[in-house]
Amino acid sequence: MATVREATLELFRAHEMTTIFGNPGSTELPMLADLPSDFRYVLGLQELVVVGMADGYAQATGRTTHVNLHTAPGVGNAVGGIFNAQSNHSPLLITAGQQVRAQITMEANLTNRDAVFGPQPYVKWSHEPPRAQDVPAALARAIHHASLPPRGPAFVSIPMDDWAQEADAQTLPHTLARSVVGRSVPDPAILAALAARLADARNPVMIAGPDIEAAGGWDHAVALAERQRLAVLATPATGGGRLGFPESHPNFQGLLAPAIGPAGEQLKEYDLVLVVGSSVFPYYPYIPGPLLGPETSLVQITSDPAEAARAPMGEAILGDVGLALHALLDLLGESDREQPPARPAPGPPAETDPLSGSMAMSALADAWPEDGIAVVETPSSTAALRNRLRLSRPGSYYFSSSGGLGFGISAAVGVQLAEPSRPVVCVLGEGSAQYGITALWTAVAYKLPVTFLVLRNEEYMILKWFAEFEQATGLPGLDLPGLDVAAVARGYGVPSLEVNGREELTEALRGAIDVQDGPRLVQVPVASGMWLD
Repeated sequence: MATVREATLELFRAHEMTTIFGNPGSTELPMLADLPSDFRYVLGLQELVVVGMADGYAQATGRTTHVNLHTAPGVGNAVGGIFNAQSNHSPLLITAGQQVRAQITMEANLTNRDAVFGPQPYVKWSHEPPRAQDVPAALARAIHHASLPPRGPAFVSIPMDDWAQEADAQTLPHTLARSVVGRSVPDPAILAALAARLADARNPVMIAGPDIEAAGGWDHAVALAERQRLAVLATPATGGGRLGFPESHPNFQGLLAPAIGPAGEQLKEYDLVLVVGSSVFPYYPYIPGPLLGPETSLVQITSDPAEAARAPMGEAILGDVGLALHALLDLLGESDREQPPARPAPGPPAETDPLSGSMAMSALADAWPEDGIAVVETPSSTAALRNRLRLSRPGSYYFSSSGGLGFGISAAVGVQLAEPSRPVVCVLGEGSAQYGITALWTAVAYKLPVTFLVLRNEEYMILKWFAEFEQATGLPGLDLPGLDVAAVARGYGVPSLEVNGREELTEALRGAIDVQDGPRLVQVPVASGMWLD
C-alpha cells in the first residue's frame, strides 16, 4: 500500500503541481527527502518571499501552486504574503510541518499550537488532519478550495511523522481521481436584462478589473467595449493587481480615482457603470463624497460573493466573469452611440535633476520590449508607469492588490519562472525592495533573467504624501538615507549599477533586458514627489 507521502506526490502530479516553493525546516524534511526528479523545489530564504514567488507563479500559470513552510515560525513570517495572495485571488496550497503527533499534546519544541488559527483569517480553508491517513484527502480538499472561485490560498498543517504512514486504501483512488469545476454562468434572465440596459444607456462605462484577465475574458471585454462603444476605465491602481483591458486601446480612458469622492465625481457623467471583475471599489485614502451621481446606476459582475455582498452601492451579479462577458456579447449587437474620445498621448515629462518618476518611467517605456511583463511595487510612480507603458497584452502586469509590501520583488521571480520566454521587469522603490530583498538570491541561484529597476529617492515618499494629506507633522522614520540597493544586490550576486540621466537609464535598461544568463539590477536616483503622468 502507498504511504501518505507517495499518495501525496501522486496527488500533486495529478494536479500539475510539481513545482514547490519553500524554505525548509526540520518538520518538512520527511516530505522533501529523496524528492523525485520530476519535481522542482524553488528555495526562498524567507517565508514571505517564498509565498510571494508562489503568488506570482500561480497568477502567471493560472494553476494552484504549492508553498511549503516551516511550522509556526515559518507561517508567522509568511502571513503578510498570504494576506497579499488572498487579495490577489491567487490559488495557493500552503502546507506547513508540525511536530510528531506523540509530542503535540505536550507542546514539544516547534509545536504549532492551534495550527489552523494563525493563517485562518487569510485563507479559504485551514485544517490539520486528525489522522495521518486523512492527509491526502485534506490536501485534495485544500487544492479544490484554492482553485474554486473566488480563488485563493488554503492551508494544511501536517505532523512530520504522518508521511511514512500508510494511506487510506479505500478512499485514495477516489481522492486522486476527483476533479472540481467552478465556472458558472450567471442567470440568463439577469444577463438579458443587463444587456437591455446597456443597449439603452445614454453614456455607459465599463470598469475593467483584474479578474477579467484571470477568467480568460480579455478578448470578450475588448469585443464588448468595441461593439457597444463603451468608455473603459481600469479599477483603481491601489487595488488593480492585473490588467483587465489593453491600455493602448482607443476606448481606454485611464484609471478610476481611488477615493470615494473623486471616484464618484469621475463617474457622474455616466448613466450606467458596469464593473467587471473588480470589487466596488478598492478605495484608499478616505475622501468622502457621493458614491455616485444622482443619474448614475451601477452593476457589478464578480465571481466573489464577498465582493458582491460588501459593495456599498449598486447591484451585483454573481458568476464567472469571462463567461458572463461572452454571454453579453451573444445578446448585444452594434451600438450607434458615439465612440468615446481617445485618451491623449502622454506629453514629454518635465526635465528635473535628479529625474522625476515620470521621466524614469518614460525612459523605461523607450526600452520596453513588446512582450515585456511589469511587476510593480513603486507606490509613488505606479500611475506614471501605467500611463507611460500603456500595457496591452494579457499577463503583462502584476501588482499586489492588498497594499502590502514584499510582493513585487518576490513575485517577479515567480512570474519569470512561469514565463521563461518573456522578459520580466520588476519596478521597485528602494524601500519596497527591503521587504523581500532575499528574492535576489533566488533569482541568481536559478539564473532567472529578471531586470530589477530600483527608483532611489532616499525616503518613503508615499508615506510623506499621506502625512501631508492627513495633516500629520513631525513624523519619524520616513527617510532612508544611505540605502543603496545596488550595493546590497551585488552582495547577493546580482550585477548592478546606478545611472543618472534619462538616456543613460534607457541604455542600461535595454542592456539589462537583453541579458539571459541571470538577473540584472539598475538603480536610478529620482526626485521626491508623487508622479501621476
